[in-house]
Amino acid sequence: MLDLRPVGYVIGLLVCILGGMMVFPLFLDLYDGRGEWPVFMESALFCLLAGGLLALSCANGVGRGLSIRQTFLLTTLVWVALPFFGAIPLMLGATELSFTDAFFEAMSGLTTTGSTVISGLDTLPRGLLLWRAILQWLGGIGIIVVAMVFLPELRVGGMQIFKSEAFETMGKILPRAQEIAKQISVIYLVLTLICALVFTVLGLEPFDAVVHAMTTMSTGGFSNYDASFGTFSGPPEYAASLFMILAALPFVRYVQMVNGKVTPFFRDTQIQTFLATILVLVLVTSVVLVSIFPHHPEQAVREALFNIVSIMSGTGFASVDYMEWGSFLIMVFFFIGLIGGCAGSTACSVKIFRYQLLFASIRAQVQRIRSPNGVFIPRYDGRPVTPDVLSSVISFFMFFVITMGIVAWALALTGLDFITAISGAATAVANIGPGLGDTIGPAGNFAPLNDTAKWILAIAMLIGRLELLSVYAILTVRFWRS
Repeated sequence: MLDLRPVGYVIGLLVCILGGMMVFPLFLDLYDGRGEWPVFMESALFCLLAGGLLALSCANGVGRGLSIRQTFLLTTLVWVALPFFGAIPLMLGATELSFTDAFFEAMSGLTTTGSTVISGLDTLPRGLLLWRAILQWLGGIGIIVVAMVFLPELRVGGMQIFKSEAFETMGKILPRAQEIAKQISVIYLVLTLICALVFTVLGLEPFDAVVHAMTTMSTGGFSNYDASFGTFSGPPEYAASLFMILAALPFVRYVQMVNGKVTPFFRDTQIQTFLATILVLVLVTSVVLVSIFPHHPEQAVREALFNIVSIMSGTGFASVDYMEWGSFLIMVFFFIGLIGGCAGSTACSVKIFRYQLLFASIRAQVQRIRSPNGVFIPRYDGRPVTPDVLSSVISFFMFFVITMGIVAWALALTGLDFITAISGAATAVANIGPGLGDTIGPAGNFAPLNDTAKWILAIAMLIGRLELLSVYAILTVRFWRS
């Protein structure tokens, strides 16, 4: 029988950490004198009590590390439990959201999706705005650890190809994960601080700089303003683009650079392909903007760069309403959201490496057709790709398309129009942020949707953020019987 105590112990500790993080918005509200601080005190005490009791009750089951089955369960239940507790301040605070809306917002935050149901962000207490940013920042560092440690070990979606680069765990997962998480966390924190400093130098208020640095490095996209990043035009857009790109690159390369190994960063074909794709898309978009719309060349390049990087990395910031850019660019934005960043980053969606593996497999198959007697082996970054990796990647693509189709169909059944349903499914499964159309597009939000649609989207965010297969695995009967 599956022992749930190690899973409960880890979840309990993480809930306590979440409660501890509430002291930051608590003290900020105390400083501002807004009277919102009791909300965070009550929420923090509840999290500490619930998480502490859960950890204590399960403490006698730890000590032997986590099995593969326990790790599958842990990676899913963490992203179910933490949004539940993270939603409490959103229900009790000035937003007074319903449980559905609060859970949706918290799930969107922790999965770094960036879809929001809150309007009037400009007038909210700073404590609540900081809490939304903290949720995304924690979700960003959390998904890096999952992508670097757990998913390669679980052989999910082709991630096993990065096992050696993610510091081979060799058996027990949790102890090694702590070592990896420490190195990554320091780099993540330092990059966030640098980003905040750059934003401040470029004219953002210190609070806005800190919040947007947290949601930029997490590729989350929550902003303090209804106009999103459109509030800050000019140099801040270039800075944000740079840090979104840095957040979408593999953090294992940063760890290697810190340890004196710089060459792997510049030789990583995943990084090269990601940057080349951005360059081509920005050039095409800039040319279209200049030729069709009255855009100054610099403005066209800046808006193209910012919004392309934002959508492709899954950050979801918007500096303009690109729904007004014409049907061609709208379709470009829809499809680039399904590309994503690099594996082992805070970025989301399909990820660059999977497309590389898929095209390598297609190329090898075409060569076999042309030369039946030849031996052609797909390669990634110069290394042969094993059949189990290719099978995992192809399975991921299949499940991704099927999941997006099912979610879109389910949303349509709730009464949503075609554009809202299909773009809502894509933005949730790929964890992008804004969708398309007047309702959930860059100029709108998800508040008008009915509760059923919001629950469907929240579940889709969870499934997409955990690379689909790790969630589907625990839904099988065999998982619980083995």
